[in-house]
Amino acid sequence: MTAHRDRQAVPQIAPRTSPPGLRTAVPVLAAPVAVALAGCSSAPAGSAEGAVGGGEASLVLPDLSQATTAIGIDGRLLLVIGMGICLLGLGFGLMTFLQLRALPVHRSMLEVSELIYTTCKAYLARQGRFLLMLWAFITAVIVVYYVALVGFGWGRVAIIVAFSLLGMGGSYAVAWFGIRVNTFANARTAFASLRGRPHDVHRIPLRSGMSIGMVLISLELLMMLIILLLLPADIAGACFIGFAIGESLGASALRIAGGIFTKIADIGADLMKIVFKIDEDDPRNPGVIADCTGDNAGDSVGPSADGFETYGVTGVALVTFILLAVESPALQATLLVWIFAVRAAMIIAAWAAYALNSAIVRSRFGEAERMDFEKPLTSLVWLTSILCVALTFGVTALVLGDQPDALWLKLSAIITCGTLAGALIPELVKAFTSTNSRHVQEAVKSSRHGGASLDILSGVVAGNFSAFWLGIAIVGLMSIAYLVSLTGLEDLMLAPAVFAFGLVAFGFLGMGPVTIAVDSYGPVTDNAQSVYELSRIEAAEGIDAELREDFGIIPQWGRAKDMLEDNDGAGNTFKATAKPVLIGTAVVGSTTMIFSIIIGLTDHLRENVENLSLLHAPFLLGLITGGAVIFWFSGASIQAVTTGADRAVSFIKDNIRLDPGAERASAEDSRAVVDICTKYAQQGMLLIFLAVFFATLSFAFVEPFFFIGYLISIAVFGLYQAIYMANAGGAWDNAKKVVEVDLHMKGTPLHEAAVIGDTVGDPFKDTSSVALNPIIKFTTLFGLLAVELAASLTAQGMGTLVHVLSGAFLLLALVFVHRSFYGMRIQESDAEELTEDLIEEAAS
Repeated sequence: MTAHRDRQAVPQIAPRTSPPGLRTAVPVLAAPVAVALAGCSSAPAGSAEGAVGGGEASLVLPDLSQATTAIGIDGRLLLVIGMGICLLGLGFGLMTFLQLRALPVHRSMLEVSELIYTTCKAYLARQGRFLLMLWAFITAVIVVYYVALVGFGWGRVAIIVAFSLLGMGGSYAVAWFGIRVNTFANARTAFASLRGRPHDVHRIPLRSGMSIGMVLISLELLMMLIILLLLPADIAGACFIGFAIGESLGASALRIAGGIFTKIADIGADLMKIVFKIDEDDPRNPGVIADCTGDNAGDSVGPSADGFETYGVTGVALVTFILLAVESPALQATLLVWIFAVRAAMIIAAWAAYALNSAIVRSRFGEAERMDFEKPLTSLVWLTSILCVALTFGVTALVLGDQPDALWLKLSAIITCGTLAGALIPELVKAFTSTNSRHVQEAVKSSRHGGASLDILSGVVAGNFSAFWLGIAIVGLMSIAYLVSLTGLEDLMLAPAVFAFGLVAFGFLGMGPVTIAVDSYGPVTDNAQSVYELSRIEAAEGIDAELREDFGIIPQWGRAKDMLEDNDGAGNTFKATAKPVLIGTAVVGSTTMIFSIIIGLTDHLRENVENLSLLHAPFLLGLITGGAVIFWFSGASIQAVTTGADRAVSFIKDNIRLDPGAERASAEDSRAVVDICTKYAQQGMLLIFLAVFFATLSFAFVEPFFFIGYLISIAVFGLYQAIYMANAGGAWDNAKKVVEVDLHMKGTPLHEAAVIGDTVGDPFKDTSSVALNPIIKFTTLFGLLAVELAASLTAQGMGTLVHVLSGAFLLLALVFVHRSFYGMRIQESDAEELTEDLIEEAAS
């Protein structure tokens, strides 16, 4: 059965109780979703028994030429202008990339930077092969589902598969671009520090971050505009769902594996400071290069892929909502044009804010000898927020100004709630993670009086308090959006509160280029310190004269080190600020995607709504199950780090050379540590991915409202778990930085306590916390297909088979859950060897 015949065979569904303003039938394009899911309800399938609609892949875009704007510009022309803005954004990113490459750098630093890039390339190449394997697995599922069960033709299925590859490729491409930009910037930042001017040390990492942010957002938006403008309307749904699946798959793999990799390397390098009493970036430590590679794998590759996916999946969710919940095709077209016009305008806002902020910072600190590195980043975030709000109101008035009942004002106000959250959340995060915050100072005091134990407890306190305050802030802003949605939006669409929540997530992402920029600032500053130490530039013969002659620099050796460490503290803080923004977007945006399931299960909110209640036992059980999965995932991801770090530490201890003649670790030993990190990152990621995949299938098959409860639960539990872990880790990280930079107490018991706290915080903030974001979105997105598959089979009289499959999938999921600990734990032989070493040390 072709998709075309499916759509023709489905009768229009007349609303039984229409809300005010909805007097005509629900559009035919939404009917397949309701019919396909009809088997999930108690009502019989009727004449549509056995029909399978294909869900979001069957959605058809309205004719965008129907879109009306207040200024009389054709909607399609407005989106063409948006494509032009995207091309300019790509041009800005590429131009900045070339400018960074042209900046001066000493050959000793460049050699280290290129070695880091070489190991990053090797890591990404292996991840690319790994991603293709996962994509082939998902593609097989897609083909079986859409061809054998939905009845799509091979052409439409090929479109879904092709766009899934395009989405995954986009995530992978921006990750590669981010690594190349950062490895240009790290050596240039280290070299710029020799001038003794903090402005240079700040400017380069921010430029590299903006380059990544502009390329990422512009590329993603350009791809979506191509689908809207250049492809036939009847395949747009297939394009969007394939694109979103690919993005989500790429982000999940790169974020999880990158987080595991970076913390294996980081812990391995950090523990050497305690074991051998050496500096963090001692060139003789073969774990340092792996640590630098991990900074990029976890703090550049992961966030880049994650940001690309978050931006895309949120857009797909809003497009799906509009097509399902808004009745009028003309209004559908107008809202679609409006959303993408605002997105394009926000790229302009980010560029303008960056240019204006850079000019202000240059005038204030261009020749200054001291500066607070956090202040320019804070001012950039707030300035971007203000400009985004202004352009949101302006563009919305131009597009929707002629709509009745001040629709433009209401929607602008809702988006502003999200935009303000994008600026307010970083301020709240800084209260718990900044080197100047009271919580971080408390962690330092605790370390001084009670060692690592009290340091860890103080970090736990910071994480818990932060989860409370950030949660209250997000709920407050979402509540304002909800109240605005009650002022007449119900006349235009179903479930206006859900649309409002989706627009809040949209507002979160409005500052996308700057959010990515301040997040990418951190790995550059972290690497810059390492490049400086590994280059051994101070020890080079005749280096002062060489720098004066070749670069016109009188090196400020002592100031350079201090500035790099101080700037790294700012980088740590702003890496922490980006994490809750992305997880908040995932949670708020997933609400919109869950609506796509609910609208089908309830026949456009007309049947079975009572099942979305605690009185419906499966729904309650789903709520409980989601929390269990979040806590398993947190443990499984940290277990992978623990085992990998054990192997890395063992190798480093066996191969480190600290004799007087040793200058640096061999490239072979450094690459061996990178291989260890990569092995355990991929092994841990594969087990986690398969467990999540089969759990999603099982829970979608067991009962649809159970699955709704499950999705809501992983979003809520995931939000608070991610915020807690991210900010606890950030507090521990910057407590260590205070001890090292402000107190100058490296090598002391206080420093050892702070380092131990940081090693606990590392997998908290950079592995488990950040990976919850793509896990939530992948589960929700893939769950859209899984629950419809279950419903379709049930509607065809195969309910028993559905429940048998649910049990089988659950057993498979439990196998991988079991393996994620018992297959990843430290081997007994290793433990016995470690025990013998400890006994020998105690005896000596």
